[in-house]
Amino acid sequence: MAPSIIEGPVNGIIAPLKATPGTDSKVPQVRRTIDEEHGTTPASYPEYLPVFDFGEKYPPLEPFAHVEHGKDADPSFKDLLPDGSKIHKLTPTIGSEVTGVQLSKLTSAGKDQLALLVAQRKVVAFRDQDLADLPIADALDFGGYFGRHHIHPTSGAPEGYPEIHLVHRNNETVRYEEVNSSVSWHSDVTYEQQPPGTTFLYILDGPEVGGDTIFVDQVEAYKRLSPPIQQLLHGLKAVHSGFEQAEFSLKRGGVVRREPVKNEHPLVRTHPATGEKALFVNGGFTRSIVGLKKEESDALLAFLLAHVGRGIDYQARIRWAPKTVIVWDNRVTAHSAVVDWITGERRHLARITPQAERPYETPYVGPE
Repeated sequence: MAPSIIEGPVNGIIAPLKATPGTDSKVPQVRRTIDEEHGTTPASYPEYLPVFDFGEKYPPLEPFAHVEHGKDADPSFKDLLPDGSKIHKLTPTIGSEVTGVQLSKLTSAGKDQLALLVAQRKVVAFRDQDLADLPIADALDFGGYFGRHHIHPTSGAPEGYPEIHLVHRNNETVRYEEVNSSVSWHSDVTYEQQPPGTTFLYILDGPEVGGDTIFVDQVEAYKRLSPPIQQLLHGLKAVHSGFEQAEFSLKRGGVVRREPVKNEHPLVRTHPATGEKALFVNGGFTRSIVGLKKEESDALLAFLLAHVGRGIDYQARIRWAPKTVIVWDNRVTAHSAVVDWITGERRHLARITPQAERPYETPYVGPE
């Protein structure tokens, strides 16, 4: 549920329902967000404003064979980071920032190296990008190299492009009389059998200050655990559920375009390109640990989620700027928006969400 509340478009102010032409006028089919009527500035990319189509229904997702492009990529990154480009680390274990590279111009070798770099650094911010200025179909074609596009079951999308997940809100919708903080750690749609891997988020509009996104390194979070706890987690699986997100959407009058699912995934998963082990739990979708009594499951999950959330020494905060694209590996990170601006400015982002392999675990090998 947290991704719907914090990083999704559901807190945007939504227009009254409209009937789709040619349909029964009593059965509303499509609604759009309202912008100017509520004091926000005009959207810089109106073609990216979210549309909620109540007449669209999607079948269940079918398994597919994922190709991990980072697995055999050249670790020198010569096709990704040419002469003149600059990369610097934001923290020792997670986060880098790159200038002098245009993602949309990468060759296949460069894209492979991008997948590897992001797997290693967990999240990478690329500045001065043209992804938002391309035709939406071209942006999707670029992202589709990294896996099958995920179509979100409840969020708004640009009209005609359901593969784009939109984040659209202003700070006026935060009810701080109900919550103390907007932070809500999650990894995207982990309830799917094959959750996303290399993921792209690019800015369309943002506040002058604030609205950052923070990421946590789930590999380092795993490494910080004592060997007995690591060994305990291996072999255990957790239930990841999308039912709560669907219920929340329906309660607010939103859409559910695909029947919700839940899947069991290992608590510790292995990345196919790096071989690194990572915690695979998040507060948005992880509900229980299979085979444990409720009290045991609740206690262990609470410990793991607190461990992830307070790990400031393995977190990175990325500041948005115009023309920025943030690329992260959803398999080995969790993230949260920071809803801290008070000016009412629009925060409008687009996400391309390629799915990856089904999470798997390799045997516990003890302390490194």
